[in-house]
Amino acid sequence: MMNEAWWRGFRAACGIPALVLFASMMGFGSLAREASIDMLPSIVTTVGIWGLPGQMVMVEMVAFGAPLFAIAVGVSVANARFLPMTLAITPYLTDWRVHWIKRLMFAQLVTLTPWAMALQRWPNMPQADRVPYYVGFSTMCMVGAVAGTALGHELAGVLPRPLTLSLIFLSPAFFTMVFASVRHRAGVLALIAGATMGPPMHSVSPEWGVPITGLIAGTAAFGVDTLARRYGQKRERHE
Repeated sequence: MMNEAWWRGFRAACGIPALVLFASMMGFGSLAREASIDMLPSIVTTVGIWGLPGQMVMVEMVAFGAPLFAIAVGVSVANARFLPMTLAITPYLTDWRVHWIKRLMFAQLVTLTPWAMALQRWPNMPQADRVPYYVGFSTMCMVGAVAGTALGHELAGVLPRPLTLSLIFLSPAFFTMVFASVRHRAGVLALIAGATMGPPMHSVSPEWGVPITGLIAGTAAFGVDTLARRYGQKRERHE
């Protein structure tokens, strides 16, 4: 697996992608320590959950003393977006035929930054290079995330709380910039619709604003893109 494509992916993540995750996970590590979570469980959480929203749900629920089952359900709901994300990149792997265990291991690496990279670069990449490149890219991102978690845990109480909280938003902000460069009409429409609907929906329902926005904005973008493609095909047939 660690071929030339793997190393190209690893090197590609050594810059801004890994640094953004490093900084974001510093914020998580600091908050985890404030919730009385030791460093090792915090690092295991970063590798195992591998999704900042789910990790933040876990920290908040641990701080409130929620039972383990409730924490597991909360984290699962927060990370439910990984299912459609995984399905979205599956069509790019039609020739990748491996044991289902390897597929599950690969699915564990699906998170925002590597996923956005895959949508951006996979269409112009030989299929044989896609999985090794993605794994190398994700490995470097995870190294940065683990290092950030450990450092943030050590610096808890030293960093001002506003800075700690602002670090957490670096990852979604970077993802937004990367995703905006993906030249898929449906993706651009979903990004614009989500950014427009997000703030008012959050003011209406802080608990459900994000998932409702995602559902409505994503569905609307898919519908508009489908209608536009059908209209374009119809015009081509008439010309």
